[in-house]
Amino acid sequence: MKKFNFRKVLDGLTASSPGSGSSSGGNSGGGAGSGSVHPGGTAGLLKEEIQETLTSEYFQICKTVRHGFPYQPTALGFDPVQKILAIGTRTGAIRILGRPGVDCYCQHESGAAVLQLQFLINEGALVSASSDDTLHLWNLRQKRPAILHSLKFNRERITYCHLPFQSKWLYVGTERGNTHIVNIESFILSGYVIMWNKAIELSTKTHPGPVVHLSDSPRDEGKLLIGYENGTVVFWDLKSKKADLRVYYDEAIHSIDWHHEGKQFMCSHSDGSLTLWNLKSPSRPFQTTIPHGKSQREGRKSESCKPILKVEYKTCRNSEPFIIFSGGLSYDKACRRPSLTIMHGKAITVLEMDHPIVEFLTLCETPYPNEFQEPYAVVVLLEKDLIVVDLTQSNFPIFENPYPMDIHESPVTCTAYFADCPPDLILVLYSIGVKHKKQGYSNKEWPISGGAWNLGTQTYPEIIITGHADGSIKFWDASAITLQMLYKLKTSKVFEKQKIGEGKPTCEIVEEDPYAIQMIYWCPESRIFCVSGVSAYVIIYKFSRHEITTEIVSLEVRLQYDIEDIITPEPETSPPFPDLSSQLPSSRSLSGSTNTVASEGGTKDSIPCLNVKTRPVRMPPGYQAELVIQLVWVDGEPPQQITSLAVSSAYGIVAFGNCNGLAVVDFIQKTVLLSMGTIDLYRSSDLYQRQPRSPRKNKQFIADNFCMRGLSNLYPDLTKRIRTSYQSLTELNDSPVPLELERCKSPTSESRENSYNRSRSSSISSIDKDSKEAITALYFMESFARKNDPTVSPCLFVGTSLGMVLIISLNLPSADEQRFTEPVMVLPSGTFLSLKGAVLAFSCMDRNGGLMQPPYEVWRDPNNIDENEKSWRRKLVMNCPSPSQEIGDHQYTIICSEKQAKVFSLPSQTCLYVHNITETSFILQADVVVMCNSACLACFCANGHIMIMSLPSLRPMLDVNYLPLTDMRIARTFCFTNEGQALYLVSPTEIQRLTYSQEMCDNLQDMLGDLFIPIETPEAQNRGFLKGLFGGSGQTFDREELFGEASAGRASRSLAQHIPGPGGIGGMKGAAGGVMGELTRARIALDERGQRLGELEEKTAGMMTSAEAFSKHAHELMLKYKDKKWYQF
Repeated sequence: MKKFNFRKVLDGLTASSPGSGSSSGGNSGGGAGSGSVHPGGTAGLLKEEIQETLTSEYFQICKTVRHGFPYQPTALGFDPVQKILAIGTRTGAIRILGRPGVDCYCQHESGAAVLQLQFLINEGALVSASSDDTLHLWNLRQKRPAILHSLKFNRERITYCHLPFQSKWLYVGTERGNTHIVNIESFILSGYVIMWNKAIELSTKTHPGPVVHLSDSPRDEGKLLIGYENGTVVFWDLKSKKADLRVYYDEAIHSIDWHHEGKQFMCSHSDGSLTLWNLKSPSRPFQTTIPHGKSQREGRKSESCKPILKVEYKTCRNSEPFIIFSGGLSYDKACRRPSLTIMHGKAITVLEMDHPIVEFLTLCETPYPNEFQEPYAVVVLLEKDLIVVDLTQSNFPIFENPYPMDIHESPVTCTAYFADCPPDLILVLYSIGVKHKKQGYSNKEWPISGGAWNLGTQTYPEIIITGHADGSIKFWDASAITLQMLYKLKTSKVFEKQKIGEGKPTCEIVEEDPYAIQMIYWCPESRIFCVSGVSAYVIIYKFSRHEITTEIVSLEVRLQYDIEDIITPEPETSPPFPDLSSQLPSSRSLSGSTNTVASEGGTKDSIPCLNVKTRPVRMPPGYQAELVIQLVWVDGEPPQQITSLAVSSAYGIVAFGNCNGLAVVDFIQKTVLLSMGTIDLYRSSDLYQRQPRSPRKNKQFIADNFCMRGLSNLYPDLTKRIRTSYQSLTELNDSPVPLELERCKSPTSESRENSYNRSRSSSISSIDKDSKEAITALYFMESFARKNDPTVSPCLFVGTSLGMVLIISLNLPSADEQRFTEPVMVLPSGTFLSLKGAVLAFSCMDRNGGLMQPPYEVWRDPNNIDENEKSWRRKLVMNCPSPSQEIGDHQYTIICSEKQAKVFSLPSQTCLYVHNITETSFILQADVVVMCNSACLACFCANGHIMIMSLPSLRPMLDVNYLPLTDMRIARTFCFTNEGQALYLVSPTEIQRLTYSQEMCDNLQDMLGDLFIPIETPEAQNRGFLKGLFGGSGQTFDREELFGEASAGRASRSLAQHIPGPGGIGGMKGAAGGVMGELTRARIALDERGQRLGELEEKTAGMMTSAEAFSKHAHELMLKYKDKKWYQF
């Protein structure tokens, strides 16, 4: 624990030169620099010692959990005993899902696509085959799965794998048509190989193609069914090493499935046909059908359809078998959506899907392939969704998915994260949102119910908010590393629907996603919610439990000024003390108007991007629109997108800015208080002693179609722009920005480009007239508006893209009753502070080092008819600094820009600390957060560094190169919150949560779910009879004799390379911890004891062999000398 005495520190620097007031920080990697103290000033009057309790030992970066749908899925696997599901992706990731709360993410280091997943059923292990021709064995008996073994094929490409139930031998088919066998325990290739030229007939002159299917016969485990791509099927006898029978068909095979009796099997083909084969008559199919083909006359071949990519043939004891397949639709129905067909008896049901089908699996009651399968559900993996169909009901309803698989229902455009929020919010939001849930789901429980999970030690409530391209807002319960949707808000409902061909100006401004959410501001205490959209609008919502029908109030703001046209009034024309009340109407007419006017000559003027509904609108319980504010066209120029947003429920004011200027609106009285260009904020400390610059009138500028194209201009970064398609959220185009897009660039990007080669002074003359100074940060606080002010007052801190900070004073009515009638005065205070780079974040601390929260109004239902309106008064929590009779500073203001952070003492405005965070890069996200009851500054840099600094001294606590910025999606969605939590959108469909808290890293094992639970394998039906009839466990010994090294020998070392994994017994020892730690350690001890017992048994057997040999030799010696006399020796 380190103590800081400002008097002593400043006294020690009295002899320092003024140049020592700033640090020369920033290493070549863009990491944290070194903090320093600014000398002089009145800060020396502070006598209190601030104890900073945070040290570097409190911090560590660690990924916690990943939510959402696995991006670009490729494979699917299921354990029918453990009831857990695995999904593989194109990027080499594996997501393992069980009951709600059991959600595990693991990644192949190579990043190769996952081709196939095979569970070792009820063994706590998983085999994955990847596109780099490598097999991996994953240990699932630990909360963080690890690879035990890997086997890399060098000369052949893997196409299909099959692992029989309760077998330790894995069949691997290759592109060359060969079949290899791998021992799962040792992950060593057996010398037993089924070569393609031995499997097919010698008279066949063509190669059969890659292996597309492998499965052992349910009737005889010694027989293997091999399917080749060209339509050849071989029934191979493993013992005799020859083919029992061969099947030929003139259409390519995509999949094969057995009847449980082992006498028939079904194939799906590329012409949309299904063929059923009988082992007794393999010359031709027993039955051939094209389920979706048109019926033809007798003697004519049925019309071909699209390929049936997969078929599953599942039998039932008390009903007809299920035949389930994907694809196979007729070619003349090109517009039909992807479908899954379920054939049950004579009934054919086609389930149309919203996205292409990647894979599907039928869930059955038994893991034994030689029993009636009794299917009860089908898991369908789509490109962008996961659904489970209930087969036990005739209408085949789907199960309600408990996982947050619909984060990407509309592309995510922004995020917000709130930890340790009021505990009643989650219940309130859920109670409102549950009323709007979809109906028609299956009434049965979710069938993927494996694993175990408990709440752990982390119990504080967390809420994640996501904004989407269609204008929707989703509130998620993120407590205890889970994610569940609470409530959905559709902001587009306040606007009229845009009809194609109407010729409205909106079509010329926003081509795609006109309702896309750009920024979110939420006050959990007052429940005030505010959003800004890509079409230059701001909507303020209030929360109510009651439904209302009312008209939506809207305001229109003109916020576009000409940089060149600066009109400076003569000094004598401005009275020293103007009548503010008489000036207010003219100010309002300048800044806002409720009428939409189009000027003559076709130039668009005073036209908003969207039309707000004018008729009364029914608003259900939840968030209800209080006010809609829209920026309008000015002289043919469209409104620029909003770059900063802040709301104060205590003041009843919302402020927002863009590259043109700042607007301040009173949402209680529904009036515009201020609308002026950024450069005007510097001109005078009195708004009413100068004339505002008029909008551009002389230039006739025709707006082009390049401005505000959907999401493409939301967040351009220097010479890169985001495409307007769905992939625009994940991909970047490196082409230069056209000239037409230059004026649509992000103001932060423009100023960032300029700030590299130009320093910003407090003088207005140093401003480059050709660049726009955008408003990049806003912050409401009870603070000192002017230097050496005696008391605090309502203030608005304004940060710009050129590193300037302006403080605007808010003059509010003193009496609560007057707040609804008396005007609010907004006056620039004339206070200016400066930093390097665009300003990103503000915060305040009291003189004791405690973080000060902005004032807020305690929530009250605005539509509660039970309360007496006359007796109601607004209840405000102001969070003012504690009054003191001593003269000196009482507040610290923390300001962070994209280059550095500064701490100022107020009201003296002395800079106490400066920390140059980076010189070679820039900060993307900065937040002042609370951890362990102490405040710290968290930053995410464009070069991937995450940095934590203590407050107020700005001492570096953590600097980790965590994540290189490879996509603008990460920059747009990265956010910090309290208690050491953070998140970002790692892919278009997934949210990655992480922690920078050492305590949470230590407790993470307890919070994660267990993937494996010891469960007894169900017994086979009529086990004694089936064992004698089908071989049973006796075949396992036969496999050992066939494939073991003693009989089959070893495979060539050049064919495959064994790679030991980090997840062996040593890895399991390290992973053993948490709730299941003792069980895991006991299991490890049993494994080690078993190994020792095995070694002891081997030694005992060796001793017995030696004893037998000694006895034999002794007996022979005795017989040799039995009849000899003593003198014959």
